[in-house]
Amino acid sequence: MNALCFVQSLTLALQTEAPKEAKTLLQHVLSGGPIGFVIILLSFVLVVLAGMHAYQLRRSRLAPPTVISGLDRLLATGDLAGARAFCKVDENKCFLTSVFAAALTRCSRSAFGMLELRSALEEAGQEETAKMYRSVEGIGLIATISPMLGLLGTVVGMVGAFEKISTSAGFAKPPELAGSISVALITTVLGLLVAIPATFIHTYFKNRIDALAADAGTITEELTAHLDARAAQQRGGQPAQNGPRPAQRPAQPQQRPAQPVPTTQQGMNR
Repeated sequence: MNALCFVQSLTLALQTEAPKEAKTLLQHVLSGGPIGFVIILLSFVLVVLAGMHAYQLRRSRLAPPTVISGLDRLLATGDLAGARAFCKVDENKCFLTSVFAAALTRCSRSAFGMLELRSALEEAGQEETAKMYRSVEGIGLIATISPMLGLLGTVVGMVGAFEKISTSAGFAKPPELAGSISVALITTVLGLLVAIPATFIHTYFKNRIDALAADAGTITEELTAHLDARAAQQRGGQPAQNGPRPAQRPAQPQQRPAQPVPTTQQGMNR
């Protein structure tokens, strides 16, 4: 009897597995499967986009001091053609020159001339600001799809776990389910780890664009102060070309002067 108990104890001891070591962070990440790799790839793209926009969305890039001084000098002298050519030079290309180039070109082709400068600058500024907003939409897209990919990995992992349970007649061993469950959990964690900073970065850059657009508007107002006098002169000295002409009053008929009444000699004698 004692011998039988000893054999059973030895068999159980041999069947008992040694405790496994804890997984490292890299092993946890790699257990996410193909969907986890896609989320990791999106994290690298997020870092690249964040660095690129942090470099581009600066006041010194959107309105360099050299460009401001050059435009101020040309607009102060009224050299609109020179200012338009200055804005189209590749070395001077920035947010401010793009706005002024579009506005001055529109004014040169319009029948209203410089009278349309304000509206042209406003529309060009809105268009350039919209371009900056579109440039950061890639970060917003990463913030949106990362948790969705994590949810997809969770669903795939749970489906795999239930398939293993069904194929083992309801007696699946824990090691057989561990792989599918780790995919289900790790992908969710990875998706949230990418989506949370991506949302913060996207919001930060949108607020930064708003602040830079306001600064550019202030600079534009200061530069266009030189052209206000020219616009006022054009408004007062030249009539509108396409406006209705004032109605002319009909010419009054000339009245003949009254003839003096002749006096007779008899009347004078009386």
